[in-house]
Amino acid sequence: MKKYFAIRFFTRSIHTVLLFFLAAALLLTCVSPAAAQKDKKKKKDAPPPDTSTDVSNLPDEQQIEYMLSEMLGAWQLGDIDRLHKDYADDVSVVNGAWAPPVFSWTNYLAVYQQQRTRMQQVRMDRSNTFIKVRGTMAWACYQWDFAALVDGQPAASQGHTTVVLEKRNGHWVIVHNHTSQVPGPPPMAPAKPADPPSKPAQL
Repeated sequence: MKKYFAIRFFTRSIHTVLLFFLAAALLLTCVSPAAAQKDKKKKKDAPPPDTSTDVSNLPDEQQIEYMLSEMLGAWQLGDIDRLHKDYADDVSVVNGAWAPPVFSWTNYLAVYQQQRTRMQQVRMDRSNTFIKVRGTMAWACYQWDFAALVDGQPAASQGHTTVVLEKRNGHWVIVHNHTSQVPGPPPMAPAKPADPPSKPAQL
């Protein structure tokens, strides 16, 4: 009889332990998705991480180089907030068209948005950049190569830009932008057909 109770006790103990592990496994499978859902909700409610990079401890030339890249990236994407971060409120802008200069960020923004709505698949590559810093003023010039769909048609151009910058509150901003488009090569005239070879003179 003692043996019967010992076996029964052992079986019941194993059964209890198995039930405990089964309950624990079930609890974990139910709690994990709930916890993941809660974490997901927290991530949605949390503000997006700040993607801006602190370049204030870099040399001025590198800060300007970074700012120009950031500005052109924002220009291509149509990111007005990032674009405004790099332009002064009192900016003056001269473009390559026969048009008066544009004064102030607000007026420049209106012109930019009017042009940007007509463009898709915008690409603007910068090359041959030169930067010169004098105290809290600097200037930079570079060449650019532009390609996009404008009004649904492929368009491309090249040009030069010169910007004047001022360091305000520890951040370089563009106070003047002068952009000129380089005229493309003149259209080539159709080639004249070659003159037929003359017949050799007969003797």
